[in-house]
Formats: sequence, C-alpha cells, structure tokens
Amino acid sequence: MNPELEILLIAVVTAVACALVGVFLVLRRLALVSDAIAHAILPGIVVAFFLTGSLTSPLLVVAAAVTGVLSVALIEALHRTRLVAEDAATGLVFPAFFSLGVIMVSRWAGNVHLDTDSVLLGELAFAPFDRWIVAGKDLGPSALWMMSGILVLNLVLILVAAKELKLATLDPALATLLGFSPVLLHYLLMTAVSITAVGAFNAAGSILVVALMIAPPAAAFLLVERVAPMIWLSAVLAVLGAIGGYGLARWLDVSIAGSMAVMSGIIFAASFLLAPERGLLSQARRRASQKLEFSVRMLAVHLLHHEGTEREKEECGLDSLSRHLGWSDGVLRQAVGHTVHKALAFVESGVLHLTEEGRLFAEDLSVGVD
Repeated sequence: MNPELEILLIAVVTAVACALVGVFLVLRRLALVSDAIAHAILPGIVVAFFLTGSLTSPLLVVAAAVTGVLSVALIEALHRTRLVAEDAATGLVFPAFFSLGVIMVSRWAGNVHLDTDSVLLGELAFAPFDRWIVAGKDLGPSALWMMSGILVLNLVLILVAAKELKLATLDPALATLLGFSPVLLHYLLMTAVSITAVGAFNAAGSILVVALMIAPPAAAFLLVERVAPMIWLSAVLAVLGAIGGYGLARWLDVSIAGSMAVMSGIIFAASFLLAPERGLLSQARRRASQKLEFSVRMLAVHLLHHEGTEREKEECGLDSLSRHLGWSDGVLRQAVGHTVHKALAFVESGVLHLTEEGRLFAEDLSVGVD
C-alpha cells in the first residue's frame, strides 16, 4: 500500500474513533475531562513502555485506560468533598499526572524514541514505519490496526449501549429510575475515552488528540438537534477534517496532526458562524428580525393612540416620528418600510396612517398589553 494512503487512512480512522466518544463528552459538558484524560494517561504509557520497551504493546492500552479512569475518579472524589469545584478539581489532577509523565520521559527516556515532542504533538508521518509483521508477512502499519480495532470497539459500544448512554447523558435521574447505572455508564465511557486517547497518542500526541475528540462533535452539536444524527455527522466532519488536514499539511509541509486539528477548528468555526439555527449569523438575523418586529408593533400602537387626535400630524409625521419614539433614523426607516410593506400603514402628505388591517393589528396588541 502507498505510504501516503496509509497515513491518510490512519488519520481518518483516528479522527473518527476520537469523534465518536467525543460526542458524549460534548453532550455531558465534559470537554475538559477529555483534556484531563489525554494528559493523565501519560504516566501509564511511560510505565508500560518501560516494562515492555514497545509503544505498540497492548499493555500500553491497559495501563493508559487504568490511569485515565483513575484520574476521573480522583477528580470526582475531590469534587464530592465540596471544597473545590469540578473544573478546579480537573485543573488540579491532570497537570499533576501529566507533569509526572513528562518528568519520567525527560529523566529516563531521553535516549529512546519516546521523546517529549512526540508526547506532546505526535507525528503521523512516522506511523507507517511501525509495521505489524506476523509470520514474516507485513500486514500494514500497527497504528492502523490499533485504531481500527478501537474504532470498532467504540462503534460496538455506541450501537449496543446507545439508548443507555443517551438516557444517562440527558437525564441521569430517569436512567436511575429505569434501572440503569449512570455511574457505571460514566466510567464505561471514560474507559473508552482513555483507550481511544492512548491509541491516538502515537499519531496525534496528548494535546492534539483533544481537538480531534471535541471539535467535530462540537460542530455537529451546532448543526443538528438529535443525538443519533449528531453521532454520525461528527464522524463525517472528522473524516473531512482528517482529509483536509492531510492536504493542508502536504501543502504547507507542516505537522499532519497539527493540520488536522487546525482543519477541525476551521470546520467548527464555519459551523459556529453558519449553522442554520444555532450559528452566530443565524442568531444575529433572528435578533434583527425580532427587533424589527418589535419596532413594527411599537409603531402600530403609537399610530393607533394618536389616530384622529389634534396632534396626529405632529406625532405621526415622518419628520417627527423618530423624535417622539426615541429611535434613530435608520431604525425608523426600517420599521416604516416594513409596516408599509405589510400593508399595515400608508403614507399620505408626509404622515403615516394605519390601514384597516393595521388598525386591527394595533388594537389586538393594545388589548394584549391591557
């Protein structure tokens, strides 16, 4: 297989595996926990590496999973004391674990290929050099097999326990009443996150794996409402981020994992701006529409109150309306234009008058206020 294709496949599988478990972290508002786990697994990886001398040993996955779950247990134990908030507990635990791992790497692994840069950033371009050879037959990159296995495990977890995970995520109290254990499901999810993090560790490093785990689900959260579409859309966005990141890395001759994280961030930024319902632009349009609708209602009520009075010409004249309503000329122009366009009012001799439809509209509003 072409090495470039192998790198791309590893990137895609890694991104999708991270995104699948990341969906539930985003829904549970535990994005920082993914950062904690991605850092806290380092001591477990280092200890397992010292024992086996290999970064591809299954013992690394086991040790990292244990360390990750241990860090989550410590965070929750600190939080349960009610002496520190959950975010503070997270900020206390994961730097301690990560610092211990960095010290171990720097002190005892300085002469081997497990160096600090690889720990922090990873290097996907080197992944194809580590081959899985069985009985003298080259079966391909070890990282591809490992991440494919982890991807399958995550898929099985989601397919088998989708209902339970969703219920425990959205309504833990109801899950408990129905006989599910939110605590057990929580630690099962944290174990999956730990295993995924250590699998992606060699390719993406302990820092960039967080972007792969959170950015696609966060983007999908802005685009869809339901959990199931969010899961599959996260996977699709993860694939786009991996392919786009690989292309960006080749173009700029920079880190592949870093480019994947950047592309995932770009996808999130696009969703943040352009999402149909939750996007920044959509919200701005909705606020502008609500403001205009409110202005039209205020204008209609104002016209109704001064209709047929001696001051109608003064209060409802186009030249004086902005002063009486306290609006800027721009706001007044929009409100008058929209009111006339909706056939609620018409202009005659420089004065704004209600139509019959506009009068009924304003009277309904006045009754509602009363």
